[in-house]
Amino acid sequence: MYAVTDPATGEVVETHPTATDAEVGAAVTAAHTAATEWGRTGTVAERADLLRRLGDLHTERRGELAAGIVREMGKPLAEAEGEIDFCADIYHYYADHAEEFLADEPLDVTSGPGGAVVRRGPVGALLGIMPWNFPAYQVARFAAPNLAVGNTVVLKHAPQCPATAALLERLFSEAGFPEGAYVNVYATNEQVAGIIADPRVRGVSLTGSERAGAAVAETAGRHLKKVVLELGGSDPFLVLSTDDLDAVVDAAVAARLDNTGQACNAAKRFVVVRELYDAFVERFTARLLADATGAPLSSAAAAERLAEQVDEAVAQGAALHSRGERHGAFFPAGVLTGIAPDHPAAREELFGPVALVFPAADEDEAVRIANDTPYGLGSYVFTTDPEQAARVADRIEAGMVFVNGVGAEGAELPFGGIKRSGFGRELGRAGIEEFVNKKLIRTVA
Repeated sequence: MYAVTDPATGEVVETHPTATDAEVGAAVTAAHTAATEWGRTGTVAERADLLRRLGDLHTERRGELAAGIVREMGKPLAEAEGEIDFCADIYHYYADHAEEFLADEPLDVTSGPGGAVVRRGPVGALLGIMPWNFPAYQVARFAAPNLAVGNTVVLKHAPQCPATAALLERLFSEAGFPEGAYVNVYATNEQVAGIIADPRVRGVSLTGSERAGAAVAETAGRHLKKVVLELGGSDPFLVLSTDDLDAVVDAAVAARLDNTGQACNAAKRFVVVRELYDAFVERFTARLLADATGAPLSSAAAAERLAEQVDEAVAQGAALHSRGERHGAFFPAGVLTGIAPDHPAAREELFGPVALVFPAADEDEAVRIANDTPYGLGSYVFTTDPEQAARVADRIEAGMVFVNGVGAEGAELPFGGIKRSGFGRELGRAGIEEFVNKKLIRTVA
C-alpha cells in the first residue's frame, strides 16, 4: 500500500510495510503519553525553540527533501525546493509568534467583582491525514501550530509519500522533539477509523478529497471529535478590467500551472468579461501551452482521471486547445472553451494543467459564474477599479480572495474554505486556534 512509484517512469522504487494493529496502538500510546507529559509540563518558549530548529533543519536538508518530493509525486524540482522554503517559513513563524498567540487574554468583567482571563492550552493527541500534492508543506501547516500549543501529532501520510513521511519523522526527532510528540504511522483506512475512535485522540485534521473528508467527518462526529477539513477547490479567476492584459495572462498561467495544476487552490475556472474574452483566450492559450513544465502528474491514474473529464467535456460540445500526446502520467496542458456554466465539467475539479474559460457579460454575471460551484476555497479578482475589487471580493463565496495577484499565500495568512471545500483554518493566528482549550479562569476574590 505504501510505495514510492516514480511518476516519470512508472517504476516502483521503494516500498514500506503497512503498520500492524499493534504498531498503530503503540503510536497512539506514544502520542498520548507525550501529550500528557511533555505537552502539559513544558513552556511555550521551549516548544518554540524546537520549532525553530525544525525550520532550520528543513533549510539544511532542502535538497534531500525536494528530491524526495520529485521522486514521489513528480513536482518540478524548483517548485519542490520552494515548498521546503515555505515549510521553513511556517516553522519559524510559529516559533516567533507562539508566545504572543498563546498569551493569557484578559477579559472585562461586568457581571460582578474580580477578574478573568482566557488561557489557551493543549487538548492532547491529534491525528493528521495528509495528501500527496504538497508532502512537506501540508504537514508543516498542521504540525507547527499544534506542537507550539503542546498538542502531539499522529501523522498518517498519503500512501505514495512514505519516504517523505519517514524523513519528516526523523527531522522532528533530530530537532529535539521527544518520543511521541510526532509519530508517523503507515495506517490503513480501517486503522484510521480506529485511531479517530480512540478516546485518547482529541481531534483530526484532513487535507484531501471530498470523499475522504466526508468519511473522516462522519467517523469523528460519531465520537464527538473536532475536525478541520481542507478539501477540493475549483477556484475562479475573474478578469474584469486591465490596462496590461499580458501581465494578467502571466498571472493566470502561473495560477493554473502551479504544481502542474495539482493544487486545491489553483485557479481552474477563468471568467473574463466579453470585451477582453477573445484576446485573453488567444494569449492565455498560447502562454499556457508554451509555459507548461512538461512534468508528469502524480500518477498514471491521475492522468487517466483527468483524461476522462476532458474527453467528456469535448464530447458534450467543449473545444479543447492543446498540443502533445498523453502517455503514462504525462498530460499536456490545455484550455477548454465553449462550456456552459451548467455543464458537468464546470462543476468538477480538474486536477491537472487544463483550464476552463467562460465569457461574462458584466460584473454581475462574472460573480454569478464564479459562485456557481459546490466549492469555496480560494478565488482571484483582477481589476483596475479599487471600488470594484472591494465590492467583488465581498460578493465572492470563498474562504480566500486574492486581488490583482497570485502566489500570495504566507505563513501569517489564514488558509481554508467554505461549502464543499471544507471548514476550519490553517496558518496565521487562526491556525493555532483550532485545537486549543480556551479555558476561562475567573477569580472572584
